[in-house]
This record gives sequence, C-alpha cells and structure tokens, in this order.
Amino acid sequence: MPATSANLGPGFDALGLALNLHDEVEATLSDEPGVHVTVEGEGAGEVDTGEGHLVVRAMRRAFLHMGVPQPEGIRLRCRNRIPHARGLGSSSAAVCAGILAAHVLADSEMSDDEIFALATEMEGHPDNVAPCLAGGLTIAWSDQDGRPRKLKLTPDQRIRPVVAIPATRLSTEAARGLLPKDVPHKDASFNAGRAALLIAALTLNPERELLLAATEDRLHQHYRAPAMRDSVNLVERLRAVGVPAVVSGAGPTVLAFSSSDTQDLIAPEVGNDWHIQQMDVDPVGANVQFPETR
Repeated sequence: MPATSANLGPGFDALGLALNLHDEVEATLSDEPGVHVTVEGEGAGEVDTGEGHLVVRAMRRAFLHMGVPQPEGIRLRCRNRIPHARGLGSSSAAVCAGILAAHVLADSEMSDDEIFALATEMEGHPDNVAPCLAGGLTIAWSDQDGRPRKLKLTPDQRIRPVVAIPATRLSTEAARGLLPKDVPHKDASFNAGRAALLIAALTLNPERELLLAATEDRLHQHYRAPAMRDSVNLVERLRAVGVPAVVSGAGPTVLAFSSSDTQDLIAPEVGNDWHIQQMDVDPVGANVQFPETR
C-alpha cells in the first residue's frame, strides 16, 4: 500500500499523488478464534493489535458489505513504513489494505468502484484512498448520486517529490476542525484555476515557475496554520526561494517538487529538525500478491 499526498495545494479533497513508500500487510484467516496482529516499523508498540486495529476494522466492514460471515480468526502481519498522523495517508493505506484483504480472502466479486466507495466511506473523503488504490495522480469527486468517482492520470516523468517529515504528529480531525464552513467566492475561484493549472503542470509541463503558481492555495493551508505553524512557515520559506511546496494532506509533512535548479535549495531551508526523503511517484497503487501455493 503506497503512501499518498493529498490536496497538493489547491486540490483540496480532490487531488492525490501516490508515493513509493509502502506498508505491507500479510493477512490470513484461521479457524482458531480471535485476532492476532503483529506490527513492525511505524506504530509498533503503539497501535491496537486486536479488534481495534484499523486493518482489522476495514476487513470486518468489507466482510459485512459482501454479506460474508465474519471469520473465526484473523491473523495479520503489518510492516509499516508510512509515518502515522503526518499527512502521508497511513490510515488510507490501512483501510485499503483491510478491504482488499477481505475481498481476496472471500474471493468476492466486488468491483473496483465498490472497493473505492467502501474505502471512501470508511476514510471519510476520497483524496487519499484514490491514489492509494490506483497509483499515479488522481482526481476524486462525487457524482450526482453522491457516489465517489476517481480518474487516474500519469504524471510527467520529471516530477520529483521530496517530503520533509517532522517528529510531531497531527490528526486529520484536528486539522479539519480549523477549517471555516464558508470561504470567500474569490478564494474558491482562485483555487479552481490553480487546481486546473496544477493538473496541466504535473502531467504536461512541470517547469518550476508553472508549478510554483499552480501550487498556490487559499482554501485550507493558512486556516490550519495554528495547528502546524512550523510546517506552514517551511512552506513559505521554500516558496520564497522558488521551490513549489505545499502541506501534504492534513499535515504536518511538507511536500516539495524538486528540479535540477531547486534541489540544492531545499535542505538549507528545511534544517535538521525534519527528515527529508526524495521519492518517486508510485505508478501502480495497491498491489495484491498471493502465496505461491495458492
């Protein structure tokens, strides 16, 4: 399950990018009652290892959706690399992993649209689950009946995401709680134009000047600043020296788009209090593998 960066500046709750940082989940069903979860890496010793584990909850929800009896026992082995509560889609990865595991183990006929809709229902919004499932760059929206939809696009091969991950955490709920119920019409119009420009920049022309303009936002980042002042300050510093930078998802991780003329500008602005990691775009998304004996 890939990490994801949502919003990407102006694309609030709509745009998402899959990154080549992955969680791995091994899932098996057992006749022995109970749930047993082993966690390695991120979240080890912190997250629930029973029924409260998010992958388990997603599996249970998927079995219920499919009308399949709940299994007697569930065994999970989770190798986590996506940092928790940092704005890189760790919860979306867990939700997608649980739903896909249940889908495969039950040999169900759930369609891709059903899986996406169920993941969106559990996660609450589609902008992280869409790239997690599909890979690449995704646009998510709801149709007239309220059903989530997604479109996958292929980013230009020159796109080079860099993430700056702080030690501090921030829950999506806390970040969303700072958003106003209404925004000025001019700000909504501004973001609509920038989001359209960002799609063009990421897929057709990722020049620094174009990306810098395309990643401007007026709908969410400055409203959330009180909860992650360091992150917003870093975004402002990077942009001031010409690096296209945004808050990743709900934060507090910062995502920058690196190029040959900006890669040396990032580290001095970030400093030593952040973990900097160069990433590629994951073009595939969630990948299900079967044991050789299957």
